[in-house]
Amino acid sequence: MSAKLLLATSSALVILTVGAPPLQAGGLLSADASALLQHRGQPRGGDDHNPGGHGDDHGDDHGDDHGGDHGSEGRGRGRDSHSTSGGHGRSIDDRVFRRDTDTGHGGGRSGRGALYGDMYVVLRDANGVPILNENGFVQPVDANGQPIPLDEEGRPIDESLAVEVELGRLNVSRAPSQVLNRRLDEVVGLINSASALSLDPAGRLVLTVDGEQRTIDSPLENLAIYRALMTTGSIPGVTLDPALMSGLGHMADGQLTPEDYAAAAHFLAGAADKTTPISLDAVIYLNAMLGVTGSIEGPNGRSYVDYASFGYDRSDAYSGRMVEVLTPDGNGGWVTQTVDIFQAVFGGQNASAPTGAGAWTRAADDARAVINYLHQFEEPSHETHD
Repeated sequence: MSAKLLLATSSALVILTVGAPPLQAGGLLSADASALLQHRGQPRGGDDHNPGGHGDDHGDDHGDDHGGDHGSEGRGRGRDSHSTSGGHGRSIDDRVFRRDTDTGHGGGRSGRGALYGDMYVVLRDANGVPILNENGFVQPVDANGQPIPLDEEGRPIDESLAVEVELGRLNVSRAPSQVLNRRLDEVVGLINSASALSLDPAGRLVLTVDGEQRTIDSPLENLAIYRALMTTGSIPGVTLDPALMSGLGHMADGQLTPEDYAAAAHFLAGAADKTTPISLDAVIYLNAMLGVTGSIEGPNGRSYVDYASFGYDRSDAYSGRMVEVLTPDGNGGWVTQTVDIFQAVFGGQNASAPTGAGAWTRAADDARAVINYLHQFEEPSHETHD
C-alpha cells in the first residue's frame, strides 16, 4: 500500500513517500563508511576524550537492561556465546550480545540479550539484515567497505581495521526501560494538555499550550516517542481530540502503520547527537537495544523491521520549506531572515536513497541535519521542553 507522510506546518509540507517498489536485496554496505570516518577522523569509534563513541548520554546511561537479544548480529549457525572452542573465541554475535550462562537470558531484567560491546559496520542487505560470509559469520568491513579477514571464531583478525558504530547519546537506550517510560509519561501529559499538535520543520512535535508553542526537543523524550511508535504504532495514553492533531492521529490510533514508521525517523533524529551522522548500523543496533522487532527473520534467527516499501527524496521533503532564522548581518550583529531549508541546510543538493532501510536512514539523518541547523540559527519563537 502506498502512502505519503505529510509533515505540515503553516509554511510548507514535508512529503515522505511510502510504498515505492521494493529494492532487490543484495550486498548493500550498511553505512557510508568513508563519511563516517571523515566525521570521526579515525578508524575506530570515539575520540581522545570519548573512546568508543559512547558520549553525551546526559547521565542516563547507567542501567543494566541493555535489551534487544532478538535484534543482535551474529553467525548463522547458532553457536552459543559461551562456546569454549579455542578457549577464548567469540563470534561478533557473542561479542555484541552476551547471554547469562545460567539462565540463557541477558543480564538485564527484561530477559533479552545484553548489548555490551564491539558494534561494527557490517555488510547488510536492503533492509539492514546482516549478510553472512561463507563461514556463516556476520561480515565486518573496513573504512573502504571491504570485508576484513576473520578468525575461525568470527572475530576480526586485526580489529583496528573494523569500523565501530557511534551511538553517542543514543547509548541511553541501554538504560533501564523505566527511564524512557517516565519520559513518555511526561510527553503524554503535555500532549493531553495541549490545544493543538503540529510538527516543526524537522518533524518534531510542537504543542500549543495556553496559546504558546513549544517543541519537544528533549533527546530522551524523542527517543521515548520513537520506541513507542516503532513497537506499538502509537503514543499510549494520548487522549487529545484527533481534530486538534493536524493529521497526526495515526500516532494515537494503536495501529502500527507506514505513517508511524515514517514519522519515527524524525523522532530518532530528535534523539540523536546533532552533529553525529545517523548510520544504518546505528539504527539496527538501536532497534535491538530498544526491542524494536519486525516481520523479517534474518539468517541469524533474529527479527528485523521491513523497510522495503519506504522511499525518500530530499528535494520532495525540504525544497520550498521556509523557516525564519537569525543570520549574521556582516557587522557583528544578527538579522532575521526567511530561508529555504533545502538551500540553507543542504546547499540545494538533492539526495535520493533507494527504497529500504537506506532510504529510512537517509530521512532520519537529513532530519538530524535540519535540527542541527535550527539549533544554531532558529529564532527563539517558541519554548522548548528539555
